[in-house]
Amino acid sequence: MIRIFRSIWIWFATAALVILWVPVLWVVLLLDRDPTRRRTARWFRRLGPLVAKVNPWRLHITGLENLDRSRVYVIVSNHQSLADIPLVAHIEVDAKWMAKAELFRFPVVGWMMRISKDVPVQRGDRRKGAQALLQAARFLHQNYSIIFFPEGTRSRDGQVLPFSEGPFQLAIREQVPVLPLVVEGSGSALPRNTWIFGETQDIHLRVLPPVSVEGWDVKQSGELRDLVRQKIIDELEQIRRGSQEFVRS
Repeated sequence: MIRIFRSIWIWFATAALVILWVPVLWVVLLLDRDPTRRRTARWFRRLGPLVAKVNPWRLHITGLENLDRSRVYVIVSNHQSLADIPLVAHIEVDAKWMAKAELFRFPVVGWMMRISKDVPVQRGDRRKGAQALLQAARFLHQNYSIIFFPEGTRSRDGQVLPFSEGPFQLAIREQVPVLPLVVEGSGSALPRNTWIFGETQDIHLRVLPPVSVEGWDVKQSGELRDLVRQKIIDELEQIRRGSQEFVRS
């Protein structure tokens, strides 16, 4: 019962933050003369850490020294929960997010994504998927990083699902390094297919060293995909081992 009441409070507080953010973004949008909406997108991302603060999460963000904010990256992360979105927003980079087209139709949040010029991806449509990657390439040329969840959906059990090849083809074609992110704990914080939040959680976001694509050919995008995915899996196992050792101690 306590979890139910706490979940109601969290959803109410989150909804209140989102609604309060609407006039803020309206003002920023009116003043944003950049056709790529850089300032608007920055203010939209600031909502993520605020949402995280109303949740009973203990955040552990590490590896920020691996991130050079003066560079652009193809950023890829494993995906455990909707909680990953406000978590990844903590890295504070100018980036456009690749996201399912359905999310852009959500009330309020979908509008925020559209005015921030995030890139919708229509699942199952190769032609529209290719168009989305072309749009992502244009944003890379305009000094934006691109953020992907290459599993395409949230993992049900915390295991890393197969990655799509698109982000890695993009990285090689544009000669932009891949920046892997690892998230752990968010799947228990907000399990899939339920609105009830879990107990107070330790949630980790770890930024791994970038993977250079210098010398890679686009025909090797599958190898690059598998290399990056394995790095994320290995780091995920280290985080879990460290958490278990902490509990035992």
